[in-house]
Amino acid sequence: MNIFVAKLSRRADEFTLRQLFEEFGEVSSAKVIMDKETGRSKCYGFVDMDNDEQAQAAINALNNTEQEGSTIVVKESTPRGERREFKPRRDNYRSNRY
Repeated sequence: MNIFVAKLSRRADEFTLRQLFEEFGEVSSAKVIMDKETGRSKCYGFVDMDNDEQAQAAINALNNTEQEGSTIVVKESTPRGERREFKPRRDNYRSNRY
């Protein structure tokens, strides 16, 4: 299962993220997303765990907990194709105003 972790401390790195989730089972990978221009953390990351039961236990236990001074958000990652679709305004929005 791919897990999304948000509101990480700027100090959080891949090692600390991995350690946090290894309490619940084997972690396949842990990645903190970095800004390409500044090299600083964007304060979110992803963790992969092969065992879905262990991953769900980690989500339930870690969501809304304090880690390194930040209250993190932990949830199952949504694949890019399944994200909420952007809905632009109707075309006639301005024409009704005049």
